[in-house]
Amino acid sequence: MVLSEDDEARRNALAVRASGFLLTGKYLTQVRRYDMAYHAFSLGIRDARDTGRTTTAATGVVGMTWLLLRQDRFDEAERLATVTADEIEPCLSGASPGRLALWGELLQRVASAAMRNNRPDVTQEARRMTAAAANALGVEHSDFRQHWATFGPVTAETKVIEDLSLIGDARGVLSRADEGLVGRRALRKYGHPTSNNWDRHRLDIARAHVILGAHQDAMDELNAVRRRSPEWLRHQKMAGHIMRDILTKRKRTLTKDMREMASHLSITG
Repeated sequence: MVLSEDDEARRNALAVRASGFLLTGKYLTQVRRYDMAYHAFSLGIRDARDTGRTTTAATGVVGMTWLLLRQDRFDEAERLATVTADEIEPCLSGASPGRLALWGELLQRVASAAMRNNRPDVTQEARRMTAAAANALGVEHSDFRQHWATFGPVTAETKVIEDLSLIGDARGVLSRADEGLVGRRALRKYGHPTSNNWDRHRLDIARAHVILGAHQDAMDELNAVRRRSPEWLRHQKMAGHIMRDILTKRKRTLTKDMREMASHLSITG
């Protein structure tokens, strides 16, 4: 069917609106306005599907599953990410980098939801497939005009380390920190993940230091994240938990940077 100029203009307008809704949903999730974020993502996904923008719609699903994870709605997050990943699954040998990256992001959501929902077999398989997507890319792929994220070998490795953090394996986290795919040489070779993914990874390292009683090492990580992303850090529950653990467990007088960090995170006591 040949579209009229009015039809094409409407489709283009809906596509722009879809991107606006998805960007709004991402921001609202970040600041924990979850009901409004859910509504924005739903509208954005609908508009994208109505205009045949499969990539944009799948990008919205990535955002929606992030929202569901933050609400501990693990079954829903896993199911939605799995269905969408199946719908867009590429041929690894011939897929575009953008398609591979988006598929990899969805698989990461499957693994993250399953990990938090005590489904280790599903987590392991999803991580295996994520690694396959990352290896097919070979580098960290960025295309913010299409799906607003970076995915590749480094990002995939940070999520494996996140799994170790979730089960409380502090020594396992630190044994992989700054080595292999998250080491400096690898970052130069493969590129950097998004600042959010990298900073979240460094919080895993800070948490591992706290568990092992290395409070100043934990503070060094928190301070580094604060220098890079001060406002992002304010909205991270994990940062607050880490700082409270330091305040509770430290035997000696708090240092100046500890007091300043507690203030930055609005932690008292």
